This record gives sequence, structure tokens and C-alpha cells, in this order.
Amino acid sequence: MSTPLADRIRPATLDEMIGQQHLIGEGKALRTIIESGEVPNLIFYGPSGVGKTTLARIIASRTNKTLYRLNATTASISDIKSIVADVGTLAAPNGILLYLDEIQYFNKKQQQSLLEYLESGDITMIASTTENPYFYVYNAVISRCTVFEFKSVPVSEIERAVNRAFSILSQENGVSYDVEPEVIRHIAASSGGDVRKAINAVELCTLATLVPADASSVAITESTVEQVTQKSSMRYDRAGDDHYDIVSAYQKSMRGSDPDAALHYLARLLEAGDLPSAIRRLLVCACEDVGLAYPQIIPIVKNACDIAQEVGLPEARIPLADAVILVATSPKSNSGEQAIDAAMADVRSGNYGAVPRQLQNKHFDGKDNNNPGQFYDYPHDHPGHWVAQQYLPDVIRDRTYYEPGENKMEQAAKNYWDRIKNQK
Repeated sequence: MSTPLADRIRPATLDEMIGQQHLIGEGKALRTIIESGEVPNLIFYGPSGVGKTTLARIIASRTNKTLYRLNATTASISDIKSIVADVGTLAAPNGILLYLDEIQYFNKKQQQSLLEYLESGDITMIASTTENPYFYVYNAVISRCTVFEFKSVPVSEIERAVNRAFSILSQENGVSYDVEPEVIRHIAASSGGDVRKAINAVELCTLATLVPADASSVAITESTVEQVTQKSSMRYDRAGDDHYDIVSAYQKSMRGSDPDAALHYLARLLEAGDLPSAIRRLLVCACEDVGLAYPQIIPIVKNACDIAQEVGLPEARIPLADAVILVATSPKSNSGEQAIDAAMADVRSGNYGAVPRQLQNKHFDGKDNNNPGQFYDYPHDHPGHWVAQQYLPDVIRDRTYYEPGENKMEQAAKNYWDRIKNQK
């Protein structure tokens, strides 16, 4: 099996790299470190296909250390011990440079097995991860490393890589590929900031294009590109950072009353097939962020979510879009959330007392009670269906948890009860 094009044309120098100019541009800290020749322990953090492995290889080629590569998805402690055994031997006279891919898959014991050698300098480690290292890499390892964050590559830079890929394939295959700028742009835009994905799409396009026996050139059509790049722009992992970033942006957009942004993130969730997350955050937002400003919205949104689950995708997008727009454009109030959080804070801190006698579920008194009787005053026996009466325990009898929001709905209720209670 031939080596994938993305590996065959992998950049060999910093100047050939696509993207990450905030790290390796002229005068940037990481470039200066690399060019100094004194490379510390590093952790590269960012999405796949943006140059983490490529840069690690470039760094390795600039050092006199013996390069070892491990992938944490398959490596074991015995693999680490085998590498460590070469420290100080003729196999690694100038030390070891260990490139550890997907370090987040190493457990604590495996990561700890590296600590002694990282600290002594016998091993220089460059680790890469697609997950936030501060969540997945243990503090003892992070404290001995410098973390650099890699970002998705801009479309304009990916276009350069796509052009280069077509040029190299033309040379390898002995045929000139006629590629319109729109096709280049489509491939770049569909890659989701992933250079490797874009280059793989180029290779697929050439494999999917029939070249007549006597032809010296062939056109790469947009139809072919559309077929090989279906959904390729999606960066999504239900257990990864992208998932939490999208669902967070989804709810914050509804809370911020921006229906266009909310629909955008809903579309990303649905395109990834993540109907449960789209529904859960929508229900939460209806209760938490609209709440008492428009309480009727809660059953409306619940019904829309039930319909979405009943019909499934792709039709589920319609009731969910209706509900998302309704939540985003409705008045907002989080007074209910604030009220229950305040009440729960009292309960958790032990700031509560016995239920007042008049509210207890008792209809008799023991002989030791000098003041028998429940003394509950039934509100419906009074004008306005209200009577002044203590409901909170004695120790917090004057506590106020709920403060009405400034919206029309809550202010109307406040004004109603102010009128009723002031008449007494």
C-alpha cells in the first residue's frame, strides 16, 4: 500500500509549514526556541491535522538526539522502559528525543514513569494531544513542560497546501490536473481547518476522476469535490473539547438573544447527529434563561423537543429551529434559577430549622404540649385567597430568595401580590 499523500508531502522545514504562524512565525517564541537548538519538554495541544506531528518531526531533525516515537493509544510501560534503557548507551549518545502522540491516552502510572527522566534531562519529550492538557495530563508532567496551543488553519493557507498537493500529484501521475479556483476554495473550506483532511480530499479527487488513456490533462469538477468532501468540515467529538465548545456557544447564543448564532450552533449539532445535546441544552435554556419572563415557553419547548424525537432527523431540525428561535427572541429572566440556588445554598450549609408548627402534617398534640393546636390559617378562607402567616422556619423567617425580574410577566405578578398584601 502506498504512503498517503499527506505523509509524502509533509513539510521538512519551518518555512514550508502551513499555519501556526502565531507560534513559528519570524520572531515568535517557539520558533526562536527551535532555532536555538536547546529544546525543552513540550506539549502541543490542538485539533488534528494542523501540524503538531509535522513540527515535532522538524524539531527532531534539528537535534542530535536519538528520536523515538510512541503513540499513547497502543504504547505500554514496557515500551517506555525499553526507551529508557537506551539512555547513556551508544544507541543514544546525545540523549533521547521522545515524540509521544496522543498523550491523553496514557494513564497516571504511565505518565509518572516518565517523570524521573524528564526532570534529569535524559529524555526530552514532545507530546501532542487533541484534548485540553490541563484536563488530561497530570500536573507533575505539565509542570515539567511548556504547552503551546495549535489552532485550526485558515482557509487561505489551506488553499496553498491544496494547490501544492495537486501539483505534486500531477508530477507523480504524469497528468495535468485542471482545477478551477472555486474547486480549490471548496476543498479548503470543507476541511474544517484540517490540512491533512484537505490533502486527503485532493488525493481522493484525483482517484475519483477518470483519465482517458490518451489524455495529458483532466479537469477536477466541483461535483467530484462535493462527493468526496461530504461533511468533511465537521470537527466534532461527543467526548471532546469541540463538543463542549459547541453546546456552550449554542446555549450562550440563545441566552444572548442571538437567533442567528443559536441556529448556527444548532446546525452544527444536528449535522453531527447529536440530537440529544441539542434537545437537552434547549430545554435547560428555556427554563434557566427565559423562565418566569415567559413561563408558557417551557411546555411549548418541551412539545417541540418531543416532536423532534418522534420524527427524528432530518425532520427534527424544523421543530427544534422553531423552538430555538422562540427561546432566543423571548424576554429573559434567571430569577427562578437564582432563587433555587440561594435556597439550596442555605440547605447545604445547614441554615434551616424545624418546619413551623402550623405547617406540619400533624392533627393532634401530645400531653406534654402546653399550647396544643396546629394554628394553620387556610388562605382560601380570606379575601384575595391570602393571609399573613409564617412559612419559613424560625431561624430564617425573614429570608428572601426570590427577587422578581424586570420583565412584564414577573412585574405583573409582583404588582398583583403587592396590592393583595397591602390591603390586609
